[in-house]
Amino acid sequence: MAAISLNVSTVKPLGDRILVQVSDAEEKTAGGILLPDTAKEKPQVGEVVQVGPGKRNDDGSVQTIEVKIGDKVLYSKYAGTDIKLGTDDYVLLRESDVLATLI
Repeated sequence: MAAISLNVSTVKPLGDRILVQVSDAEEKTAGGILLPDTAKEKPQVGEVVQVGPGKRNDDGSVQTIEVKIGDKVLYSKYAGTDIKLGTDDYVLLRESDVLATLI
């Protein structure tokens, strides 16, 4: 079996899916207490790095995705599939799992 080297440029989401690079978890609380890795919550914010072509409607037309590469997004807590490419964490999720874009 041949080994495959994956990176962001070799992953292209299908349909209405979006590949988001997960932001780093907070290292300490607002009060200044350092958090161990086991106490950190999964971040819900990230940057869009790849976008699929869009959802195909019943009539065959494609509905384009509203977010674009480079947007910062807030997504549902338990949404998507976690992926690790190299040393970076990503999540592959549907457009409907995106709650908001951050300005």
